[in-house]
Amino acid sequence: MEEKAAAGAGCREPPGPPRAAAVPWFGISVDHNDILPGALRLIRELRPHWKPEQVRTKRFTDGITNKLVACYVDEDMRDCVLVRVYGERTELLVDRENEVRNFQLLRAHGCAPKLYCTFQNGLCYEYMQGMALGPEHIREPRLFRLIALEMAKIHTIHANGSLPKPILWHKIHNYFTLVKNEINPSLSADVPKVEVLEQELAWLKEHLSQLDSPVVFCHNDLLCKNIIYDSTKGHVRFIDYEYAGYNYQAFDIGNHFNEFAGVNEVDYCLYPSRETQLQWLRYYLQAQKGMAVTPREVERLYVQVNKFALVSACDWEAEGKEEPGGGTQGLPPAPTSPQPREEEAQPRVRGEALETLVLCS
Repeated sequence: MEEKAAAGAGCREPPGPPRAAAVPWFGISVDHNDILPGALRLIRELRPHWKPEQVRTKRFTDGITNKLVACYVDEDMRDCVLVRVYGERTELLVDRENEVRNFQLLRAHGCAPKLYCTFQNGLCYEYMQGMALGPEHIREPRLFRLIALEMAKIHTIHANGSLPKPILWHKIHNYFTLVKNEINPSLSADVPKVEVLEQELAWLKEHLSQLDSPVVFCHNDLLCKNIIYDSTKGHVRFIDYEYAGYNYQAFDIGNHFNEFAGVNEVDYCLYPSRETQLQWLRYYLQAQKGMAVTPREVERLYVQVNKFALVSACDWEAEGKEEPGGGTQGLPPAPTSPQPREEEAQPRVRGEALETLVLCS
């Protein structure tokens, strides 16, 4: 499919309801399988002073569904535009209007890059200088301190007087609905039956909702590659806000702790130890409260985080989250089995398979 453009591809208001703010929108659709022509067309709109023959491009290959290319003219990439093309059928999983609102909200609080524009199947934004982290980096105390501080900053973003509700259960319910409606029978053997997953989810919801974890603005998908470390400025920033929204504080932290075990080669022995978690959580709470915290406060959050880490194995995002080996303390036995649940033995495989059921049907 060739790159398409709506009549008058210049900046104009998109059809449908108005966007959250005045973000330029271009009536251009970029071919997901050949993104460079469409990306360069967008660059001509955003950087008309750049000479076409001088524009350089760099593709990033870490994304699972979205395609990403950087466009720039200077070697140092100080003025660099990232063009991100949404993966096909990802609109089933992601509210793109909400993503733009999240982007702008985080930008207003100094937590996100500039959003230059949106187009029919993607968006363009500022390149953030730095290095995307890996599992080995987030285990380093000097770096996980910075991550804890940045998460605390995001978690203090207010809801403008309203009382937000956690998106977790609503999103997972919607995800299971999609799996039921879109399931491909040839792929269904890769995961337990939806009914089994729903039983586990009901069990988790019943007990986790009683923990009184605060509802805060969360990233909700803090994979290692979504953390950018700028060694020059000595800080980290989070990227990719597809799943951001108000959610349980403990879920966002526990979801991130699962990343310590790795991505491609998962080693649950690397899930952060109690000592590491308490240190991380102390950094977080001190930054959030702006004062010293008591051991009791840290311990309370520690228990909440390890319980909420369980739900990321069933999370609708299905980005492959690991379940910790020792995070079940204090929870009653799951009703589906008197023993540790065999269905949770490979939650990363389960998550990826669930996503496949939706996107590949």
